[in-house]
Amino acid sequence: MSNANASRVINGLLLLGEDKLTNRYKLLGQLSFKSIEQKGGFRSSGFIYGLVALENMGFISNVLIMFTYFMSDLSFNIPGAANTVTNFMGSTFILSIIGAFVSDTFISRFHTILIFGVVEILAFMIMTIQAHNTSLHPKPCGGKDSCMEGGIGVMFYTSLALLALGSGAVRGALAAFGADQFDTSKPKGLKAQGSYFNWLVLSTTLGACVGVTGFVWVSTNHGWWWGFFLATIGSFMGFSIFLLGKPFYRIHVPKDSPFLSISRVIGLAVKNRNVKLPENPEELHEKTNKAFAGKKLTRTSQFSWLDKAAVVPNNSKPSELAPWEVCSVTQVEEVKILIRMLPIILSTVVMNTCLAQLQTFSQAQGNTMNRKLGKHDFPAGSIPVIPLAFMTILLPVYEFLFVPFARKFTKHPQGITQLQRVGVGLVLSAISMGIAGIVEVKRRNQSRINRFEPISLFWLSFQYGIFGIADMFSLVGLLEFFYKEAPVGMRSLATSFTWISMSIGYFLSTVLVDIVNAVTKRVSPSKKGWINGLDLDSNNLNLFYWFLAVLSLINFMVYLLSASLYRYKKEDDGLLTTEMASKTTSSFDMVSASEDKLAKTTSEDVKD
Repeated sequence: MSNANASRVINGLLLLGEDKLTNRYKLLGQLSFKSIEQKGGFRSSGFIYGLVALENMGFISNVLIMFTYFMSDLSFNIPGAANTVTNFMGSTFILSIIGAFVSDTFISRFHTILIFGVVEILAFMIMTIQAHNTSLHPKPCGGKDSCMEGGIGVMFYTSLALLALGSGAVRGALAAFGADQFDTSKPKGLKAQGSYFNWLVLSTTLGACVGVTGFVWVSTNHGWWWGFFLATIGSFMGFSIFLLGKPFYRIHVPKDSPFLSISRVIGLAVKNRNVKLPENPEELHEKTNKAFAGKKLTRTSQFSWLDKAAVVPNNSKPSELAPWEVCSVTQVEEVKILIRMLPIILSTVVMNTCLAQLQTFSQAQGNTMNRKLGKHDFPAGSIPVIPLAFMTILLPVYEFLFVPFARKFTKHPQGITQLQRVGVGLVLSAISMGIAGIVEVKRRNQSRINRFEPISLFWLSFQYGIFGIADMFSLVGLLEFFYKEAPVGMRSLATSFTWISMSIGYFLSTVLVDIVNAVTKRVSPSKKGWINGLDLDSNNLNLFYWFLAVLSLINFMVYLLSASLYRYKKEDDGLLTTEMASKTTSSFDMVSASEDKLAKTTSEDVKD
């Protein structure tokens, strides 16, 4: 056979092989559900729910045992242990801004979650080693706030810092990543996204229920290191499940840093502060390229001084100007949205301060109460299972019964608005603190009469149960509010506002404890603060709870004013109207519906 004929035969075989290989890849793509139409929706969010359940199973249970672990094994006193836990939680939530920044600016939310997930697992491993090895525990130092020093202290605070960074950054990207799986350009996608936030919180509570019962019981009875070890295993399994879902995800690629855009708008507005705004607002600069179509925001008159950032310099063509020389109206409006959100964020801080007390001082109460449940000893750290159980039961009731019922009257796809949900939560949190003070009076009086016959631990279920319902309303409402109201490129940043509010609340808890103690030491006849030392019976914790209840009511009044002044984004109005005009679909139908009926994702959404 000639070389030419041999070459033709070989080329023909290669082409035939390529055709077969292409067909196999097409078949493989169908088997792995990698077609564009099948990405996203509830199919992909199932992997996210798995991660949330397993990660919170370990994280929340360990937050609950930290207070007792710090006091029993690491020689902290009551204020020192409480402040260390609240400072850790505050750091965790404030560091969510790191995950938001990275995922909105440099890499996708998917990769952000995986990278910081590794950091979280590493932190749990270090904490397991220190808790297991008694030589790494500090020696008692006479009732000081903390006995940590030297290499032991470095190891302890390093593990807390890594856990705060890893867990916080994951939270900063996770909620927005899950919401990205739904196409809100269609009414059905908009409604499904609202249900997603309910199921996200339900996944959190289900995982936490297992953690605060199983993990806490094992830790209390077999050693604190078991809690950290089980958290390590649970987190590893959770992030592994999350990774398996990659073929199903819609993955957005970040374009421009939201922080850079915010800086440009504010910087130009300050620079052009002496420039007059044009009489015709249409003369303000706005992008006109096709890629920008559908993402424009209508100019609003609020905070008009920022509009000066969109003023085109004299004798200049916008197309020839650099990004730092002029901003678009949409960029200006994005900053206005964030500014309008600030009062809402600040109005929810006090509620999170109340939450901090349930995770610290309420456990100190539980340690002095009768923990018997039948013949079994119920760990004080497991008492938060009560609000979690309330949330687990009430979230499906809310989704399947309350939302369809309220929708008939309010004509809103989610029954009531996000800000109304938050308001309900704020009122309930104030009630919870009032009841907490009453329960503390009963506990302390009985303990002073006979320490050997304390009241039941389950008296704490009243304050925990009411706060659990409050958290159900406020947490879901805030996550949905910040995601839906935020500009597309700032959604991780916006959803992290929920965690930032929690962060400020935990830090405020520490500050309040110190301030209240400092003030009450001077004015009380005993010259002791309301919260001091190791003996809870000599404290006035009930007065501190009532102080928080009054503060919560004042905060609610401020919130009412902030919420009444807030105006929702106009771009959703048409979708809401279309949704209510269409045939009503239950959330159960939404979950079981085929996701390929939702709008197809863009090529940008499916970039890996």
